[in-house]
Amino acid sequence: MLERARQSARPRAILFDWDNTLVDSWPCIGRATNITLQAMGREPWGDAELRRRVAGSLRDTFPLIYGDRWEEAREIYIRAFADVHIEMLNALAGAEDLLREAAGAGIYLGVVSNKTGKFLRAEAEHLGWTALFGRLVGAQDAARDKPAPDPIHLALQPSGIAAGPEVWFVGDAAIDVVCGRGAGCRTVFVGPLSDNALDKTDRPDHVVADCKALAGLVRASLSPG
Repeated sequence: MLERARQSARPRAILFDWDNTLVDSWPCIGRATNITLQAMGREPWGDAELRRRVAGSLRDTFPLIYGDRWEEAREIYIRAFADVHIEMLNALAGAEDLLREAAGAGIYLGVVSNKTGKFLRAEAEHLGWTALFGRLVGAQDAARDKPAPDPIHLALQPSGIAAGPEVWFVGDAAIDVVCGRGAGCRTVFVGPLSDNALDKTDRPDHVVADCKALAGLVRASLSPG
């Protein structure tokens, strides 16, 4: 993958997914999800099912899961999540170094997440990362949530950079590849690709193991020749 990066134009902007791309959110998401499921009379989900079914925003996925009671379920989830999301928050290894190195190289950084916007921005502030990003876009900040391209355009707005191949869209799930590809961005997948259901037409441009490997990919793209 590094060989391909050297042949690619340097990114003018990098947009990141948040949960499980830059921070470890599964323990908190799992806890809030299962509190909600049980409150709604459902069986809790195991880790594999949680990872398979949690990617979209609340307004897109909860009506499919809870039907006419989705707004009630949403309120239960938000309360459960709000109680613990800061204390359970952990940055992934290498994430802060990656962000600071990319920002230091003059690359515009943003976030496009399906996490509720107020929670996303509170977490970035808690980690001391807010100033590294031009804009942090969460669920319901744009007219439509990821995988629609709307939040990509909103995240890029302060930079004046248009979505396209000079913008990298980085994430850990199929929804991120679909979103980035739909906006014409270069897509970078973080993590084990085999664990995710990606159609052959939606294969990412690059696959990296983790934030440290992604930092290497960015570094290679900045190298002359």
